[in-house]
Amino acid sequence: MEVVDRWVVVDVETTGLSPGRDRIIEIGAVAGEGGKITGEFHTLIDAGCPIHWRAQQVHGISSRMLQGQPKPAVVYPEFHRFLGDCSLIAHNAPFDVSFLRHELGLFGYGLTSACHCTLRLCRRHYPGLPNHRLETVARHLFGELPADVRLHRALADARLTARVWLAVQGGEARPMTPSN
Repeated sequence: MEVVDRWVVVDVETTGLSPGRDRIIEIGAVAGEGGKITGEFHTLIDAGCPIHWRAQQVHGISSRMLQGQPKPAVVYPEFHRFLGDCSLIAHNAPFDVSFLRHELGLFGYGLTSACHCTLRLCRRHYPGLPNHRLETVARHLFGELPADVRLHRALADARLTARVWLAVQGGEARPMTPSN
């Protein structure tokens, strides 16, 4: 298994499923080095476009929640600095990375980081699971999720994905508590 020293786990919530037509409206990211988390990035984004009703049912983000939030031109330079040249990790990385490549590209930023997909990794390590959704894998590794975890929100999913990444990389899983 490839060891990654510096990494950023990212999760995005979007207005729909198609990069280029739909936009990112929330980014959550967790940075780490080796086996430790070293920082976080989170923001809602007022992308100025409607949210497909199916997407809103999944993440619960409404147009009203985006009013007054930073515009993409403010968010992406800051996020690009946070990302740096770290390896990028995501659960179902092709989805998140395709949106990030498009959005960052609109502002002249490339996304050249190595990308790792925890969904693919978990399919390989845990083939017997009924599915490999983030919640299923986390319950398999850690037991019950803390009551304050709100799935399908970017920062909560990035934190949970970071926990999964570290557990699979380190070959260990610990019960999940709100403090770890």
